Amino acid sequence: MFYNIQQQTLRDTYINLLTMMGSLSNLFSISKTPYLDSRVAENIFCIALEAENISRQDCTADAKKDNIGIGIKTWIDTSNLQKIAEFNKDRAEYIRLNDDDLVYKIASLRNERIELTKRTHELNDLIYHCITRKNGEMTINESKMEKVDINTLKILSRNNSSIKFKDKFNEYSFNFSKSVLMKRFQDMEVIRTIKIDIIEDPYTILENCISNSLINKKIKDSNTKINNYIILPLYTYNRKTNDKEVKEKSGLNQWNANGRTRNINEIYIPVSKRDHKLSPNFFPNRDKEFTLILPNNKVLQAKICQDGEKALMSNPNKALGQWLLRDVLNLKEGQVITYDMLEDLGIDSVRIEKIEELKYKISFAKVGTYEEFIESKLK
Repeated sequence: MFYNIQQQTLRDTYINLLTMMGSLSNLFSISKTPYLDSRVAENIFCIALEAENISRQDCTADAKKDNIGIGIKTWIDTSNLQKIAEFNKDRAEYIRLNDDDLVYKIASLRNERIELTKRTHELNDLIYHCITRKNGEMTINESKMEKVDINTLKILSRNNSSIKFKDKFNEYSFNFSKSVLMKRFQDMEVIRTIKIDIIEDPYTILENCISNSLINKKIKDSNTKINNYIILPLYTYNRKTNDKEVKEKSGLNQWNANGRTRNINEIYIPVSKRDHKLSPNFFPNRDKEFTLILPNNKVLQAKICQDGEKALMSNPNKALGQWLLRDVLNLKEGQVITYDMLEDLGIDSVRIEKIEELKYKISFAKVGTYEEFIESKLK
């Protein structure tokens, strides 16, 4: 398991931070069960165990370290049936299927997203790291994150709200209205149990801490940090139907364009006039090279190209396509990508974060993120 192979100093820091956060539970609840927000659990894990936080990249892992992807979860120890995926954007593909085909489709979608995460971040393995909570304590557990075994699927029960099924490894439940897949976490390896003493009056403790000038300075610095990013679609809109599409001879299929001979991996990510207008000066001027860091931490050189600065390309232009088309999407050479393919994987856009001048980081974003980003910019 992941936790047991970490350095002792890192494990000690992790336990101390969990204990500290648990002790402050009365800030949020009057329960004797320690409170731990899921985002806080992810942040503590990554800070203490020196893992990379990828929880905002819409994949099946929340963190990664040493080619291991980790899904981080926390819940009150009363029910071990927990959410692991959501397929609301894929609803049209399964809503009219019979029970057997529906279960097969959901299992297939889950497996595709696990494989996408492994390819995107070059992971060898995936695990769950779970913190269960009950009166006065937290327990750290770990288990494998397994793909659904398609060949051993068996429906257990069905009602108007959900269908329960299992494979040879796990038991699952899929909720129709929420399009949520749940997994029953059982037979996990118990790593460690931590006793939590909840402070009766945490407000006084915090007041004393915040009065410290050093902490005030850190808070001020963190508040002035700007999270500068843009969302770009991997698709365009059909002018006649207004449907989303990946054009056959441009964008991610630029290698298929007419005219000059092109490399089979040549692609570009579309950047519209509206994108430039809503995020002015986000990118450098046309043909000015900048560093682009991939989710696997490999580094490309990239630039904004073409008339109207409508394309984000790598230099050489085959590098971005090699990563996106071959390494991540696992497409064969000469295979045209469609919007349906992206939708099946649950992604249709990318998030470009500006780290510093001429240095950017790219990650995938789930279906619908681009529209949400545009709407937030127009408010």
